[in-house]
Amino acid sequence: MHAAKEHRCGCALALRDCADEYGLNLCHLSITFWILHFCLEEDVTRSGQCFMVLVVGCGNSELSEQLYDVGYHQLTNIDISETVVSHMNQRNAERRPDLTFQQVDATQTGFESGSFQAALDKGTLDAMASEEDGALAGRMLAEVVRVLSVGGRYVCVTLAQEHVIKLAVEHFAQGWAVRIHCLCGQQNEVSDTSFALPVFVLVCTKFRQAPPFAVLELCQGEDGAPVRLASVPELLSAVKERQAYNLMLHKLRGGTDANSTQSLTLCHAATGKPRYTLTVQDSLPSAKLPRSNHFAIFIVPQGRESDWLYGSAEGRTQLASSAKFRRLVIVAMHRDQEYEDMQAVQSELSPMVMELAPPGMPANQQVPFLSVGGDLGWREVVGRGLSALTGEYSVEDVRGEDGHLYRRLIFMNNSQLVQSESRLQSKATASSTHKKKNKRKAKASVSEAPALMEAKDRSVDRGFLCCTHHEVMVAGFAMLGTDAINNKDQPVSVLLVGLGGGGLPQFLHDFVRCARVEVVELDPAVLEVAQTWFGFQNDERLKVILGDGLEHIRTLESQGGHSFDVIMFDVDSKDTTLGMSCPPPAFVETSLLKNVYSLLTPRGLFMLNLVCRDSALRKSVLERVQAVFPRVFSRGIEGEVNEVLLCCKSPGEEHKPHSVPQTLLQTAKDLQKTLRANTQTAPCVPQIDITAMLNDLKVV
Repeated sequence: MHAAKEHRCGCALALRDCADEYGLNLCHLSITFWILHFCLEEDVTRSGQCFMVLVVGCGNSELSEQLYDVGYHQLTNIDISETVVSHMNQRNAERRPDLTFQQVDATQTGFESGSFQAALDKGTLDAMASEEDGALAGRMLAEVVRVLSVGGRYVCVTLAQEHVIKLAVEHFAQGWAVRIHCLCGQQNEVSDTSFALPVFVLVCTKFRQAPPFAVLELCQGEDGAPVRLASVPELLSAVKERQAYNLMLHKLRGGTDANSTQSLTLCHAATGKPRYTLTVQDSLPSAKLPRSNHFAIFIVPQGRESDWLYGSAEGRTQLASSAKFRRLVIVAMHRDQEYEDMQAVQSELSPMVMELAPPGMPANQQVPFLSVGGDLGWREVVGRGLSALTGEYSVEDVRGEDGHLYRRLIFMNNSQLVQSESRLQSKATASSTHKKKNKRKAKASVSEAPALMEAKDRSVDRGFLCCTHHEVMVAGFAMLGTDAINNKDQPVSVLLVGLGGGGLPQFLHDFVRCARVEVVELDPAVLEVAQTWFGFQNDERLKVILGDGLEHIRTLESQGGHSFDVIMFDVDSKDTTLGMSCPPPAFVETSLLKNVYSLLTPRGLFMLNLVCRDSALRKSVLERVQAVFPRVFSRGIEGEVNEVLLCCKSPGEEHKPHSVPQTLLQTAKDLQKTLRANTQTAPCVPQIDITAMLNDLKVV
């Protein structure tokens, strides 16, 4: 073993020229020779035998000379260039008489089959892969396969460009063991020209007999354990992720724009599944910060990663400003992963997050871990499913900042967005509350929050609306007038496009007893989720139609004879490239808005949940809405992009057509009384302040 250690140290020196060429730290280069020595020759070295190494495309590199100097004398160096071969032979004639260089075509060497135990390639594959659409490199690899003996290894140092690594891995994937080691790029804070891409070492081992399954592995760095990948695309994807990670690190070392963020996902070493998502948020250059506050890590409680403060760019900027650190790394934990405690998470993250430190941070700087309340939060996935329209979804219970439990619907194609949310209570609490008919405040205190009960003992609190825009929509019913709200002989007809978890239509059903609600939902899976997990119950006063909301409105308008007192749009767009995430653009086209207008009764009201970050697009939407409806009001949602548009069909009072109705305050109080009066027949207590929801109403 002592001789082996000396051999390894000598080998580490032998890639100094490789370090210069690829921009690697020598501390990372020793892995290359660890692969060459211990993987290729451990058994041979112990027995004292020599082995034959073919150096493919040697060029004028000092690699072979340094390998020779540390004891590797059975080297066969080949290159296609006569000039290079002549120069290298002359350079080594006296000092290394046994080290010879031959002018040989690597695609047809003429050597005997199985005559080499190793083939070493430093950059030759990268150079040849661009020739003849990869055909030249393919012939070279085929020749390597022929001349290597059983158990022999092809060791290739490469930048792993997509076309290069794909060609090589696909060539060896059938019948060989393929392992890729990722070496980190040069970390040089002083130079702006530090190498951004990682260097990979591809090691392919020849089997006597092909195994029944593909052997594909990826190792990170010198001490990383191999991670088995199931297919060639998965291995190539993992390589691409490592390249993206190093490019991001390279960018971060030069500093980032506080208005833009960089994020990456760290996967579990054993399973390859996402474990942490790290988002880097820098403070504004003008921010006044304590001199020693360079860098901190903020752990987002489980289940809270979708909260505005952590899940939006504006929220993260505010969080970084409040934390008062030059750079804040915001860490979100993934579902389906187990985390022991805060200390364990810190220990796991510490060696990784330090790579994200800002440039110029002192070497011995202490980096604090920040959190809310000092714990990891809580999340339990209670249901899963697959929507034919939207893909996989997860239903999960989480503990909110207020201590209450909440149930959320998350579509995995946009896991940072909460599709629907309801507050939970214990079934025992719900039962006792209904029996006592207690009146409760609009916002329950933390002390009333249910403990972490079993899933079977949790029920949805149907009297609590988690989304403020839903509360505004309920409050908007006050614009119909007191007579409409309290007239039991003339029901208020409601058409709602977009079911979600069913919280809004269920609230109207339970507490606005005069309402007759018809919901149009495109996705059958959403209806099933609402009924199974969110306590949604339809009956003769609450009906659901499965279909396209656009087509349904057009059909009703064309048929005639249909009218609604209230039409509500609460539907999101699946196109994340648009500046408007709610509703889809087709829902605010002039032709459809005219259809909506035609379907409304004379007292009718159109409500639209609008989420638009593009100011020009928002202006266009408002102009279209105003062109159709004589009175349009807007209620913004504090801390969110959402706003609710309340659009009246009637022109209003002649002397004040463009002002908030003076009677609205009294009507709001009447609606509040109506909601409370219906508590006797409802399963829970309504928790909403109608007046507060209408206080900030503005004329558009």
